[in-house]
Amino acid sequence: MVLSVVVPVYDEADVLPLLVERLRPVLDRLDRPYEVVAVDDGSTDTSAALLEGFRRVWPQLRVIGLRANSGHQAALSAGLVRARGEWVVTMDADLQDPPELVGEMLRTAEASDVDVVYAVRADRSTDTFFKRRTAAMFYALMRRLAGSQVPANAGDFRLMSRATVDAVNRLPEQNRVLRLAVPALGFPSTTVAYERAARAAGGTKYTLARMLRLSLDSVTGFSVAPLRAATWCGFLGMFCALALIAYALVSWALGHTTPGWTSTFATVVGVGAVQLFCLGLLGEYVGRMYLAAQGRPSYFVAYDSLVSESRTRVPDLR
Repeated sequence: MVLSVVVPVYDEADVLPLLVERLRPVLDRLDRPYEVVAVDDGSTDTSAALLEGFRRVWPQLRVIGLRANSGHQAALSAGLVRARGEWVVTMDADLQDPPELVGEMLRTAEASDVDVVYAVRADRSTDTFFKRRTAAMFYALMRRLAGSQVPANAGDFRLMSRATVDAVNRLPEQNRVLRLAVPALGFPSTTVAYERAARAAGGTKYTLARMLRLSLDSVTGFSVAPLRAATWCGFLGMFCALALIAYALVSWALGHTTPGWTSTFATVVGVGAVQLFCLGLLGEYVGRMYLAAQGRPSYFVAYDSLVSESRTRVPDLR
């Protein structure tokens, strides 16, 4: 199997016939073995029935049904686990991700010898002003937290090598956000630009609540920055408390205080300084435990000459 295309589906009955009409000819023209893994994310409309109907006339279509709605990222993860291709494309069903780009992504990956090809949205004029502004803020925040390896305006439309998919599937995180997890692996990558079209049919499933949840999962699931901010606040509070103690001692030495005030003030602020220091130290240890619990590998081996030679060596039969 050369290519797998993973498509999460949730209440997309209106657009599924259009998707099949455009996606199948594109994949057939590639003249390579392929499969389409459609993951029904607990749809409440006729999406599941439509997929079963299409499967009867399209042998390469494979349908995975989740028992309940688990979310877009979880549906993508379920598809990646079951995809069998040497190359795996993830794309949405609403046709805002053009199927015609799949061939170009595959050729780019093979020509450039990279593991990941991100489809970057060069034009988002079909999105609302609110969607464009919130998306810009999201990507700016993610690049700030995760680094420049996160491509701007790259959603979940990407092509990945088998090595990349296997690495993603081994990540132990439960609420992984793929648009951050994949760049974080650091595999060689490139981009392909495209113009984002309007939704072919139906309505968006990414409500404001879902976008906020995605942002929260992205920040808390990928970065320890919020916890580290609390750590620095604790240390800053400790230094402020020490400065106040110094101020109290100077005021006492100059005779500007009433009897008993300096000792009381120094005691209260001193205890507060110790508490804030311990809070900052505890936050740092919790952050390290969190990073260890994520279990992200610190490296990936691309090539080992000994292993490669042992696999290709012709056995001596004498």
